[in-house]
Amino acid sequence: MGARWDIFCSVVDNYGDIGVTWRLARQLAAEHGLAVRLWVDEPAAFLRLCPQADVAAGQWLVAGVEVRHWPKDFPAVDAADVVIEAFACTLPENYVAAMAARASKPLWLNLEYLSAEDWVAGCHGLPSPQPGGLQKFFFLPGFTEGTGGLLREADLLARRRAFQADGAARQTFLASLGIEPLAGARLISLFAYENTGLAAWLDALAGAAEPSQLLVPRGRIEGDLCRWLGAEALEEGGNWRRGNLQLHLLPFVSQPDYDKLLWSCDFNAIRGEDSFVRAQWAGRPLLWHIYQQEEGAHWDKLDAFLDGYCDGLSPAAAAALRALWHAWNGQGDMGAAWAGFLTQERSLSEHAEAWCMEQSTRPDLTAALVQFHRNWLSCAA
Repeated sequence: MGARWDIFCSVVDNYGDIGVTWRLARQLAAEHGLAVRLWVDEPAAFLRLCPQADVAAGQWLVAGVEVRHWPKDFPAVDAADVVIEAFACTLPENYVAAMAARASKPLWLNLEYLSAEDWVAGCHGLPSPQPGGLQKFFFLPGFTEGTGGLLREADLLARRRAFQADGAARQTFLASLGIEPLAGARLISLFAYENTGLAAWLDALAGAAEPSQLLVPRGRIEGDLCRWLGAEALEEGGNWRRGNLQLHLLPFVSQPDYDKLLWSCDFNAIRGEDSFVRAQWAGRPLLWHIYQQEEGAHWDKLDAFLDGYCDGLSPAAAAALRALWHAWNGQGDMGAAWAGFLTQERSLSEHAEAWCMEQSTRPDLTAALVQFHRNWLSCAA
């Protein structure tokens, strides 16, 4: 019998943490045949991602994964062979005691947030001794050799290419969301936190010579959209026209459908971590709204990614991309930055696909986790 894995997820910011851990759990089960339990402290967040699950239940078996509610009064359960503490969420005390009580201690991994900063490769895989004879290892996703890589299902890029090459499939998918592409329009997806730069960008899109369609899944950006439109509320499935911009408010979509939305668009504005990675696998230009941290610590993280991503771009293209990302995150004018992006759109579109292909040459995060466990077992033998 294969190793049993437990993944613990505390929902901190809407759907980012559960989005990553739910993808990871499914891939461990589907591609590696592992028995996986996913513990979630806010089941409502999981149910938004997985609406087919029984709302009244306290545990679910979905896609080969056992999903369990992580209550404050944590039940007595057997500790798994591999335990993933996602994003330093702090395991229940009685579960840690169960880990320490095992004759053969489990592999304890702290799966950290994604970063392109220089220190990541040096800290990836480092041990941290814990009480009770336990040892915790830091597992850090990343974009370079020596890191844990990125989440990527084995067939993801093949499915993406097939979809993007099939105009009928794209049209059918967009029609299922109530979208009829306008002739010659640029399709843009928007998934963001509240953003003071939004109005200037929408003004630029509305005043442009070419039409744009903005596809917006429901979320935190709706308040800013309401203010720009002068509306009290937006109706799901509705669309609004201002100048050469048509705006569509979409329902909250499943993870597979969100992938298709990214694949369908010419440009993707995304946020957080999960959608950030999925937008890179879409092979299209992207705009990242990074989660703000105290004392501006997020800027180091954003610029570290830009340093790697812009490698190979012309100075003009790199400058245009940096200006756009900085303006979207609060440092600069979005109207001017968008105009600068458009002058470099072709080269940035080509670069987005090249970046995707480069990243795909490295092991995916799930495979790296499984290999880390194998190596750990070999060392312990």
